Amino acid sequence: MTRSILALLIVAILGGCSTLPRDGPSGRAVERGAEADVDGSDYAIVDLDYAAAERIKSVPAQYLGSLAAASSTAPVDVIGEGDQLSIAIYEPSGALFGGGSGNDSIRSGNQALPDVIVDRNGNVAVPFAGPVRVAGLTTTEAGGAIRRALIGRVGNPQVSVTLAENASNTVTVLGEVKQPGRAPLSVNADTLLDVIAAAGGASRPVQDIQVQIRRNGQTYSAPMTAVTTEFAENVRLQRADQINLVFSPRRFSTFGALGAVTRQDMPAGELTLAGALSMAGGLNDGAANARSVLVFRFERPEVAAALGVTQPATVKGVPVVYRLNLEEASGFFTASSFQIQPEDIVYAPRALSAEVRKFFEVVQSVSRVVYDISVTSALNTN
Repeated sequence: MTRSILALLIVAILGGCSTLPRDGPSGRAVERGAEADVDGSDYAIVDLDYAAAERIKSVPAQYLGSLAAASSTAPVDVIGEGDQLSIAIYEPSGALFGGGSGNDSIRSGNQALPDVIVDRNGNVAVPFAGPVRVAGLTTTEAGGAIRRALIGRVGNPQVSVTLAENASNTVTVLGEVKQPGRAPLSVNADTLLDVIAAAGGASRPVQDIQVQIRRNGQTYSAPMTAVTTEFAENVRLQRADQINLVFSPRRFSTFGALGAVTRQDMPAGELTLAGALSMAGGLNDGAANARSVLVFRFERPEVAAALGVTQPATVKGVPVVYRLNLEEASGFFTASSFQIQPEDIVYAPRALSAEVRKFFEVVQSVSRVVYDISVTSALNTN
């Protein structure tokens, strides 16, 4: 009776190997998924070698989002509400401010007024001139406006205006910067990178940051890597812009016969497949099929075309499974060249020998259960 039960269980296991515990598809199952049938294949398999890895890298990067439309031509050197001005008035005759030299024919006076703040109406109060509108003017133009207001009260006045504190030509910098807050704009520091540098720079790796510019109810967005590498993305800003550096971590996942099944943050800079396998603890040398290390990815259509892949694209991209043979020494050069992308899945299927070993472990556990049942039955009958 015991032998009959054991035989039936072994036949059942052999007839349905899918009942064995498994941590992912077998290498053959992955191959079947790429085979064309009536409905078409689910994905394409690309065998990786060094040439293919270099071909992938040669396709120019395409960034999602752009800041180019946010570039502003608005001036950043004009006076606005809340700015603090230093005003100096020079009067050759000296009649208004007094002072001068011993020669009565050459009298002069020089008056530096206390710093004044531009009020909500855009005016500053000047002695003997009253309120003078300076909002929207440069400091040179503001000096001319004050001079005109003094004519008739002061003989041939000369006026100098300087910006003591810039409060209106500022932007707000938030998010992943070392010193968030308000940053002033000037004619020689009015670009996005100027402002980020003034805020101490990014506090995270640039590859993990998304830059947003909010202006007049509209938001523009682009990766920080694009801002630092593409000239058109380092846009000129305008007053009242809000700059937000958003942390958007890049991650990849590992499954199968690896040292760790996990989802990991990618380090700063580029990450190769060799580096990703090292972060995951490497292949399980007692279980992994080193001939078939797989990377699942929704690839960019232009990269797929460069590889000769004709698989139709989905909304996310072209589904591609990259397959690398690490039993060959050349595979390690390829692994050191192939770059991991965010949301990649690195998977190492189990080797056939590991599957067979697992099968016999199951058979052994089942036979032990049958043996225990047989012994128990024998004891009960005695």
